[in-house]
Amino acid sequence: MQAAKTNALRMLEAKGITYEIHFYDNEDGAIHGTAVAEKIGRPPESVFKTLVAHSGSNLYVFVIPVAEELDLKKAAKAAGEKKIEMLPVKDLLKWTGYIRGGCSPVGMKKLYPTFIHSSAEELGTIAVSAGKIGMQMELTPGELAGMVNAKFSDLIK
Repeated sequence: MQAAKTNALRMLEAKGITYEIHFYDNEDGAIHGTAVAEKIGRPPESVFKTLVAHSGSNLYVFVIPVAEELDLKKAAKAAGEKKIEMLPVKDLLKWTGYIRGGCSPVGMKKLYPTFIHSSAEELGTIAVSAGKIGMQMELTPGELAGMVNAKFSDLIK
């Protein structure tokens, strides 16, 4: 299955970063991460979702394993904020250029401060959205972190 390259994939290629692409069928409408992990044949702990939160007008990106829940207190601490809350889904496209279920940490409208859950550092590769529902890109956590200037932090409940 070949699809048009997303902005995220073009950016990886421009930096010479190797990745593997995984396509999955989304006819059932299931965009929750554990279903995606199952569809691409990867363990849920190696498939990460991209969440966007804010503190006032400051946006932050958090990349965590799909079966986990973001701990807002830990996320705020990592971001150096007193308190953060999730960005409303209706605002996601406006601020990131992506829609829910197809939000990649790479290629957002702006490079927001980004944090990847520390468990990623123990894995050879992780899969994240390639910027479109039905596409995941798999790459090393270090290369992903380098691409978006991310820090590794404890972020989950």
